Amino acid sequence: MEQKTKIHAEDGKQELEITREFDLPLELLFKAHIDPGIVAQVMGTKVLKLESKKHGSYQLETKDSKGNVIFRANGVIHEFDPNKKITRTFEMENTPFGVQLEIYEFEPLTGGASKLTMHVIYESVAQRDQVLKLPFAQGINMAHNRIQEIAGKLK
Repeated sequence: MEQKTKIHAEDGKQELEITREFDLPLELLFKAHIDPGIVAQVMGTKVLKLESKKHGSYQLETKDSKGNVIFRANGVIHEFDPNKKITRTFEMENTPFGVQLEIYEFEPLTGGASKLTMHVIYESVAQRDQVLKLPFAQGINMAHNRIQEIAGKLK
């Protein structure tokens, strides 16, 4: 199956760019990134906190059937421009990966479609390369497919 989400990573750089076009109006694509209910469905995790505003923060958590935390991520929102841009940090707890900076840019396309461009900056080239060795591309593509599916039902 074709991966609609494209990842561009230049050798020797500590960043990457992720792009995806969605068959969703801009407002709905943006909402899929700031609505706790949609984020929970897309990520398959519990949204403990999601303050969609400048200087807001968020926290996500997943527990196994015994109540043990198996995933926790959090960050701070530094820039919040509705339907245009979100700049935030992202940190997964209990992993060797440090804090990354994520810049999400949303743009309208013709015919009621929209585009998301994510610019992700890691602490080092080595860290970025380590992330790319994981099933990262498949994971982000799956998440974007779920955004299309879940938000598409709200059209």
